[in-house]
Amino acid sequence: MSSVLRAWSTACLVGLLAACASPSAKPVPSATGTGWVTAANPHAVAAGIEVLRNGGSAVDAAIAVQLVLGLTEPQSSGIGGGAFLLVYDPSTRQVSAFNGREAAPAAAQSDMFMATADTPLTRAAAVVSGRATGVPGVMRLLERAHGKFGRRPWVETFEPAIHLAREGFEVSPRMARYLSGSYPQVQTADVRALFARPDGTPLQAGDQFRNPAYASTLQSLATTGADALYRGTLAQQIVARTQAAPLGGAMTEADLASYSVDEVAPLCRIVWAHQVCVPPPPSSGVGVLQLLALLERTDIEQRRPDDPRAWLLFAQASRLMYADRDRYVADPRFVEVPVSELLAPDYIEARARLIDRDVSVAPAAGEFPARRVGEDATAEAAGTSHFVIGDASGMVVSMTTTVETYFGSGRTVGGFVLNNQMTDFSLNPRDGERPAANAVAGGKRPRSSMAPIVVLDLQGRFVAALGSPGGNAIPAYNGKTLLATLAWGMDLRSAIELPNLIARGGEFVAETERFAPGVVEELARLGLQLRPPRGEESGLHGLWRQADGTMLGAADSRREGTVNSVATQP
Repeated sequence: MSSVLRAWSTACLVGLLAACASPSAKPVPSATGTGWVTAANPHAVAAGIEVLRNGGSAVDAAIAVQLVLGLTEPQSSGIGGGAFLLVYDPSTRQVSAFNGREAAPAAAQSDMFMATADTPLTRAAAVVSGRATGVPGVMRLLERAHGKFGRRPWVETFEPAIHLAREGFEVSPRMARYLSGSYPQVQTADVRALFARPDGTPLQAGDQFRNPAYASTLQSLATTGADALYRGTLAQQIVARTQAAPLGGAMTEADLASYSVDEVAPLCRIVWAHQVCVPPPPSSGVGVLQLLALLERTDIEQRRPDDPRAWLLFAQASRLMYADRDRYVADPRFVEVPVSELLAPDYIEARARLIDRDVSVAPAAGEFPARRVGEDATAEAAGTSHFVIGDASGMVVSMTTTVETYFGSGRTVGGFVLNNQMTDFSLNPRDGERPAANAVAGGKRPRSSMAPIVVLDLQGRFVAALGSPGGNAIPAYNGKTLLATLAWGMDLRSAIELPNLIARGGEFVAETERFAPGVVEELARLGLQLRPPRGEESGLHGLWRQADGTMLGAADSRREGTVNSVATQP
């Protein structure tokens, strides 16, 4: 990359974006004037398409998609959770970022997840506790974005989800699989009661499920606005449910009433002649940017997916990124996150020189003398969704949304699941004398692996939007896809379907059956002993503008997602 582009990139990464830019198996090209939706559930895609068909913006459609996902994919996201949202505005060629991450109650204490002075609670105990739930952010985020980018009435965007909740839908195999799992959340009385057959057994694939309580909640939100969740009866129910045993939490009605969404400048970095934009911390988007910058300083661009050396480079760069992310990324309102230092060209060059070191030695985080924080003890789990929407005017939404682990805290109110996002903080707040950057504090937002992405060309024109669920694997899932598209020139669908490899610390987790013949064996000879995934697989969804201006939509075959388009008037 030239010195001119490096200087421009530095301006972008500190948030001066205005200066920088004055069906799943078969992606289908579209012409200008076509709206697109790609999401993890067909009902959600249909809801988004309906809103676009009626003249809604990408943000209008995003509301409909999220509300339906909370009904049909409740194990992953919902109105009781949080999200990060990017919106590309074609009229200004700028990206807006919204931080709707959950917040800790004002009275939350740093040691709230410690069983003794030296020992944290077990994760199984923490996730179903009343302390696990943070103040949800999704509805305030959607309301804030709608106020800026919406074209249709707020109430209209609720209609598809309300109708589906009342009339019912067929339970998908994925939802049924998680309801029948051994996770502590699905053993709670709340989840067993809400997602049950008449005989009390868990819903099975193919069952018809109606959720009248959720329909009633949505009707209140549609007519009253997001205040219906943050004030009044529903807020009182949320507080009561989180304060109940075991290990009742500290959330109050004042915490809910005072919650606000931050609109923040995105972080953008020029990589392989494209601007890659992500939300700033507490999102892990900075980790995605660092991973790409490290890879750009290798010869990986000249390699291909059937080359074991390419995957070795990816793994080693990933480990360096995760070491830094795990140590330093947190809520910047409470901790000074060294974003500029982590992405500084000199620092990236120095870290890139470590890529060829012995793979048997896990890399340590880089040291920044002014930021003496300790090792982190966060145990991130999976339970997230991502969707991308583009409308006929060229506006694009990229949104990652979550309730944290599957079915959140296992506690429900008003037909929806409450998050367990507080367990995304470091359960142990200290490493000896050093505090963990991601320790609990009142009003603080926990670090998130979520990192929705928008890619622009050097003139600020839209190129792509994508993202994935997957807990702490999200930066690796996103990084793999951007490597394959930007460096290797692969189409989006093919890039998504490449094998996932997550290298973090001393662990190398990968979909071994997806690699080209001989790659796994050669990686083992080089010291990478790959083990199969144990957690959530990727759920990558995205849109890509091709050179001729047509759009490609793609959805990860590892999930139940789909892609659809509709001809509309911009």
